[in-house]
Amino acid sequence: MTLTEEFEELRPLLFAIAYRILGSVSEAEDAVQETWLRHQVSPTRPTSASACLSAVVTRISIDVLRSARVWREEYIGPWFPEPLLTDPYEDPERSAEPADSLSMAALVLLERLSPLERAVLVLREVFGFGFPEIASTVERSKAACRQLAVRARRHMDAGRPRCEAGRKEREELAGRFFDAFREGDVDGLRELLAADVHMIGDGGSKAPQWGRRMIGAGSVINPDKLGHVGPVADAWAVVREARRARRPQVDRRS
Repeated sequence: MTLTEEFEELRPLLFAIAYRILGSVSEAEDAVQETWLRHQVSPTRPTSASACLSAVVTRISIDVLRSARVWREEYIGPWFPEPLLTDPYEDPERSAEPADSLSMAALVLLERLSPLERAVLVLREVFGFGFPEIASTVERSKAACRQLAVRARRHMDAGRPRCEAGRKEREELAGRFFDAFREGDVDGLRELLAADVHMIGDGGSKAPQWGRRMIGAGSVINPDKLGHVGPVADAWAVVREARRARRPQVDRRS
């Protein structure tokens, strides 16, 4: 197997790790690309490419996250992770953990952690790395990594809701929500939300916000953070188009 083939085989795993640490599709892609550049110029071939490259992309992601924290603190309004519609990494033996870790709720909770806590928790809980591997990756002792994992779980648990809907119920509700959103049905959206819900939109000053009545639930609506999802990246453009389509057409010949 060539160097390129070896890397491309591992690319989905590397992206999956980077995305969960960074919460950004573009930053994760950059971290993977930087990993490839370092792998390309390395004078030696590692015994385990998977372990080596996972360690490299994790370290790069930690550094990026530390730098990004300053930018995110200056971001206009609340900063939410970028949603990912499909995960390129598939491991049948651990399919539940990666899927659950992609939910917006899980990604928002990860934002409560320090870069090191986040990396340790992702490697341990999502991808099943052992503490010896994690310790080598983040350059801390095994005991320190165990403490980081405990502290990270504690922070995550503190932010979880008391009652959480099952995955099927969440998917059904999300489907109804996006159908209403796509149709520009504001009344339908209100019906799907509890009376005391607060909606916090991540528009980054580039998309208008809904009224305070709909302001606890979050939708990422900054088009700069949604370019990777395709035609619905600019949600407000979708809404405007839907409203335009529902207007009665005037026959200009009359």
